[in-house]
Amino acid sequence: MSNGGESRESISKTPNCLCIPLALLTFGHVPGHDGTVDLLYDHLMRARATGAVFARTVVSPPWGLRLDGSIQLSVHAVTRGRAWMWRDDPSNATELLPGEITLVQGGSPHFIAHESGADCLEPDDFRAKYALNAPAADHAATVFLCGAYQFSGDVGNGLLEALPQSTTISYAIGEPLRDVISLISRELLNSEPGQQTVLDRLLDVLLVLALRSDFRHSEKAPGWYAALANPRLRAALQAMHENPSRSWTVPELAEVSGLSRAAFAQSFRESIGQAPLQYLTEWRMTLARDLLRTGNLTLANIAFDVGYSSPYAFATAFRRHHGMAPGAWRRLQPSGLLTVNGATD
Repeated sequence: MSNGGESRESISKTPNCLCIPLALLTFGHVPGHDGTVDLLYDHLMRARATGAVFARTVVSPPWGLRLDGSIQLSVHAVTRGRAWMWRDDPSNATELLPGEITLVQGGSPHFIAHESGADCLEPDDFRAKYALNAPAADHAATVFLCGAYQFSGDVGNGLLEALPQSTTISYAIGEPLRDVISLISRELLNSEPGQQTVLDRLLDVLLVLALRSDFRHSEKAPGWYAALANPRLRAALQAMHENPSRSWTVPELAEVSGLSRAAFAQSFRESIGQAPLQYLTEWRMTLARDLLRTGNLTLANIAFDVGYSSPYAFATAFRRHHGMAPGAWRRLQPSGLLTVNGATD
């Protein structure tokens, strides 16, 4: 048995590279255990995360793969052997080992290979070169998983901005991340009925667990995520996300949190870096921008949905934040519909 938990027999019978397009990842409307909105769910649902490609690859050295910077978030996990990942400078390569998952933001290409600085092929050339040359079941073979995600809108961008350019998360035996990686790897061994649905759901879980693990230990975690550790602030945040269209006041939010107005305002600002109503306005503007991009709603509909009494009130607030009217901002967007890799979302 290998250090990644895959037998030599299973590797020798596995096609070298299985690449499977993933459908839209649908996060069902599941509230928290107490019936309130789960804020991480709320962000992921509104971000409309999609998996562009998921692949399980078995390959013997020498090998190398180049992944384009247009992929917003890549997820890599080695289940057997080892690999190296770098961006511009191979001397700064990160070793990828079993028991870890690595998240890589887009913006510039990154490379994965059997050694740092190795020649790397584009994905199509990589598949063409290695598809007919499945490696023997030897100790030098590497088995690794790659997932590619796209996010839509400003809610998704906010999640990405909270992550470092690349981060490696370790997981131990018995931790959920390890179980999910193992399930994905086994699911990709053979094509079975319903496989697409299974992979979609597993990829949902993988993304949530990875973000949760990173945010838990990162100094760059979003202020709202860090504030969830405070039950009183969590109650106020959940109330705002559950009903952003309500005309919230600081006294009302303080009552929800169980604090005095002064104590609530101070605690909120210290934890999140914004006053409560400033946070609410920023969240409303984020939602408004994503609604404007869809091109499906009138300004009156959007105004109502994000908590303004009239299109005029909404336009005034939007102009104050963006320096232009919402209609003018909408016309400047590249498309009337949200798109992912050229496909309508």
